[in-house]
Amino acid sequence: MSEGIKDQPGLSEVAAQSRASVLRSRAESYIALSRHDAAIADLTESIALVPDSARAWRLRGESHRVIERYEAALEDFDEALRLEPDSAYALGSRGQTYAAMDRLDEAMADFEHALTLAPDSLWILEAKADALVDLDRLDEALEVHGKIIALNEDLPYSWVARGDLYQRRHLYAEAIDDYTKALEVNPDYVRALSRRGEALRMTDRYEEALADLSRAVELDPENDRAYGSRGAVLSELGENEAALDDLNRAIELDPEYIWAFRVRGEILQELDRHEEAVSDFTRALHLEFGD
Repeated sequence: MSEGIKDQPGLSEVAAQSRASVLRSRAESYIALSRHDAAIADLTESIALVPDSARAWRLRGESHRVIERYEAALEDFDEALRLEPDSAYALGSRGQTYAAMDRLDEAMADFEHALTLAPDSLWILEAKADALVDLDRLDEALEVHGKIIALNEDLPYSWVARGDLYQRRHLYAEAIDDYTKALEVNPDYVRALSRRGEALRMTDRYEEALADLSRAVELDPENDRAYGSRGAVLSELGENEAALDDLNRAIELDPEYIWAFRVRGEILQELDRHEEAVSDFTRALHLEFGD
């Protein structure tokens, strides 16, 4: 039974339509509040009252997707699309569900169809780019991110997403440019600072990297990756004890941070602390390969 409204047997068709409409609207607010179980309860009753509402099926599918009930989400999106075959929203959301289930070919088919209906939908373009990355089709993913940026240059996330792809391909200058664009929009964007700091480290621009990573840690003291990268930078600058402090903190925040164990092991080795180095390398091997 939906929260706050009692069932009323014997509703007329008009009353049933009205009740279902209010339930759907309340469910949208529940979704905005991340109260997905309450939304699902409202939408389930709404569907029982008016089974041919594509919107209700779509909304319930979205709630199921967000709380990772993927099979239920697919069933809801399938019904929503049976009722409304040209719903770009339902297609995009079903594509996201397929992607979460690692059914990437089906996800791509849905994204492509959705984009024929809504070619400038940023969230569907982003979902498609993510799927292309998972398929290791990085050139195509870069093209999609380029389109997203062309549609709206004021979204720092889009610059960072493309920068991450450049960095993954070892195109550090291009990555740094994109992270810089993101920071022009939002100077306190922690991910952009952290990722630019790492790209600067990879190009031996250690002082600049240190500034970015220190700012990232200042803004987000729980950022294990920024601590790890800063530890590596400090080591390159000859500040091994400070580097160890950062790497210790990174590992404290993420005890399965393989790269941090490897870097810390190398610093300990350099300091002739070989027993500790062996321990770190052994932990890295166990985490990565199960040794």
